[in-house]
Amino acid sequence: MKHLLTTQDMSKDDAILLLDTSAQMAATQSRENKKLPTLRGRTVVNLFYEDSTRTRISFETAAKRLSADVINFSAKGSSVSKGESLKDTALTLHAMGADAVVVRHSASGAAHQLAHAGWLDAGVLNAGDGMHQHPTQALLDAFTIRRHLVGHVGDDGRGTDTSVGADLAGLRIAIVGDVLHSRVARSNVYLLHTLGAEVTLIAPPTLVPVGVETWPCRVSYHLDETLEQWQPDAVMMLRVQRERMSGGSGAFFPSPMEYSRKFGFDARRLAVLPDHAIVMHPGPMNRGLEISAAAADHPRSVIVEQVANGVAVRMAALYLLLSGTDSSDSVSSTDERNVL
Repeated sequence: MKHLLTTQDMSKDDAILLLDTSAQMAATQSRENKKLPTLRGRTVVNLFYEDSTRTRISFETAAKRLSADVINFSAKGSSVSKGESLKDTALTLHAMGADAVVVRHSASGAAHQLAHAGWLDAGVLNAGDGMHQHPTQALLDAFTIRRHLVGHVGDDGRGTDTSVGADLAGLRIAIVGDVLHSRVARSNVYLLHTLGAEVTLIAPPTLVPVGVETWPCRVSYHLDETLEQWQPDAVMMLRVQRERMSGGSGAFFPSPMEYSRKFGFDARRLAVLPDHAIVMHPGPMNRGLEISAAAADHPRSVIVEQVANGVAVRMAALYLLLSGTDSSDSVSSTDERNVL
């Protein structure tokens, strides 16, 4: 694997390889010593042009757990604020010998340009580009879904993950909220479809993008009706991205109260779901808007676990990118003992 830029063209074999490698990484994180020597001597640069807490810290933790050297680059306070272009920044990173660049950018397609423009000889991991893609978020979501709804691990996290090797065939996943501005929704629709799940997007018409009919999913404008009749196995709530809404939040729906009443997830709507169903959110949450505190903190909520799983998934992505392993390579149990 040279780059990880999108889930749209990811094969099923590659997706399962990433999920299975994530399971191996997750198993190491219950040890007293969580660090692995796998990427010792490699340099990973976190190149963030947008504000981020969870994703940046998750990638930084993942790289350090694999013993890589980490450089954190923020656009604020750097030469970017003086007008330096993406190309010049990339050339600087190339001169410094970066082995992998984790990039978050407000422009859709920035990660693809960085990977293919010939500016640097390093693997590129897309940590979110505009409203386009966020592949590692979709992978950690799929990893969480698979662990809960396909297999299981021991209560202490040390047991064998029985979901290893499995896809998500037959599962029903509802993605609810601000689909229009969500790179998480786009990434999840394609990855979950590739893994065999059925996906339904639920949102007000004003928050559904043009061309959604070409996506491999259903679309509904009625949350209660869909939850009651379709009975999803997982409900993934999306953050209302008010910072991307020109004219304020009222430009896309009448009021926060109206949005919460029609599309917010609460304990009443949770009670409609099957007993095994889980509640998800990529974070950060707008409590009281797209999700209530009661639903966010419910025992069936896996929101905090998604954050923990993000470290394992990003460790897997970095390992596969920098080790040169791809879907045609099989990692034997002997290799696992040597690497992990």
